[in-house]
Amino acid sequence: MAPHGGDRALEKLTGSSPRAGQGFATVSGHLFKEIRERTGTSQERLAQALGVDKSTLQGWESGRRSLNSSRAGSLRALKRNLLRLGGDPTLLVLLDQALDADSIINFAVDDPTIERAADHPLASWVLTRDTTHMLAWALTGIAPASLPAVEKPARRGPTPASPQLPPDVLRTFFGQMRRAAELAQWSGDDGALLRRQALYLCSYDTSSDTAAWLAEIRRRPARAQPKGWSPDWADDRSVATSLTRHGDHDALAAFMATGMGDEVGEAANLNYWAYWLGIDSLPKADDQFMVAAPAESWDALALLRGLADRLKPGIAAIDLNIHSVWALLALRKGLLAPAPDLGRTLQARVAVLLDADGISTQAREELISLHYGLKLTT
Repeated sequence: MAPHGGDRALEKLTGSSPRAGQGFATVSGHLFKEIRERTGTSQERLAQALGVDKSTLQGWESGRRSLNSSRAGSLRALKRNLLRLGGDPTLLVLLDQALDADSIINFAVDDPTIERAADHPLASWVLTRDTTHMLAWALTGIAPASLPAVEKPARRGPTPASPQLPPDVLRTFFGQMRRAAELAQWSGDDGALLRRQALYLCSYDTSSDTAAWLAEIRRRPARAQPKGWSPDWADDRSVATSLTRHGDHDALAAFMATGMGDEVGEAANLNYWAYWLGIDSLPKADDQFMVAAPAESWDALALLRGLADRLKPGIAAIDLNIHSVWALLALRKGLLAPAPDLGRTLQARVAVLLDADGISTQAREELISLHYGLKLTT
């Protein structure tokens, strides 16, 4: 493919133009750079292979030129070209989640004044783990677990090691998330999903008042805590896990005592895990899928593998992870029969956790039950 002029090539390949004010493309741009660097290809060589100017490619990588305004077909062509040139398929899939993260960041930092919770993009789209972790990458600078560290050639000059947003942009983002949560607070069922997801993203805010603010909004207004599922179940689960990131484990203990007390609550928890981990891959517009979907609608063994990766000391919500593994194995008898390797992995991780601190009494009892059950089945 013959090289084109930078501006024309950008429009032809991605459908976007280099106009000012396109917003942030920080996450997708940084991931695009990661994909290139892991192929060992220089900017010059990749630009030539893609048929664009080097300045165009540099614009993508820096986030100055957004891929989020791309025509879908052209973006698919770009990813196919990257795959042909040796791009990691796993990272190319994550490029979609990075673009989603950029769209949410742009909506927040534009600081729109919305009067209805339903007008917010987080009000009608249940985030997955991959998209959430792409957002967290921009909020904290911590790379997602799906982006394993690899050795790369040393970069020339001062280049950012992550797509973390500047402090002033972070303040704007978290301020808008707080306002969105407050708006959703008074919007009834229409605001339930927005409230939950905005509160969860706010938990990445390291400001000194974050934990107190999360705890306050969780209590306002006072709500009953019935056993099993309620319209507030998903909200309570997310906020409780969020507070563990700030050292508050009481909310999670209370949620597990009240929200996981029957088959409905247990099934809702496993359905949510299946979606969060990408095992249930169909997009969701609200949280009702947690009780609407039968527990057998997803691959239980794949879910167990995903949960096994979460059985590690030091994880803030480790009690919930332990309980989820225990509940899944109780629900699906004989699940480990075709996967003795996974049984051995679980045995080893349970043994480590039994010697670890920071485990609740209930979680420790469930670990002991898992320990003896796994000995009988592996």
